[in-house]
Amino acid sequence: MSSVISLYSRLTGILSGRVFEGLALLFTRVALAGVFWRSYTTKVEEGTWFQLSDITYFLFESEYAGVPLPSNIAAPMATYAEFFFPILLVLGLATRFASLSLLIMTLVIQFFVYPDAWWSVHLVWVAMALVLMSRGAGVFSLDAAIAAKVKS
Repeated sequence: MSSVISLYSRLTGILSGRVFEGLALLFTRVALAGVFWRSYTTKVEEGTWFQLSDITYFLFESEYAGVPLPSNIAAPMATYAEFFFPILLVLGLATRFASLSLLIMTLVIQFFVYPDAWWSVHLVWVAMALVLMSRGAGVFSLDAAIAAKVKS
């Protein structure tokens, strides 16, 4: 029995270490970034970075009309947020700020656009954002590299 407990203790030591936590946080950053990046790519004209499609404006005028901003402001704002914050997350730069921004965006989507999507989708996005806000980017990030440079 003591060998099982010893094995369990070693395993939990590895799983709670900086490397494993860093990998888990890296995957969480990429997963959350991927959700919003894929949405960004549907909003811009193919082959461009920032030219919003006519469909995007149409969606913000009709399907996303519940957002409490004029569609001509909300459409570019959402698109640029879905471009910028996922990049920050993948790099692990300003991770807590980027996660908070995407959390706010998720809550806007939840309350004003798709209120029935909480259990099917948005709960997972909120959970990922909260993990990143509470734990930071982890060891495999620019945040960690900058923090190490500042300490030395």
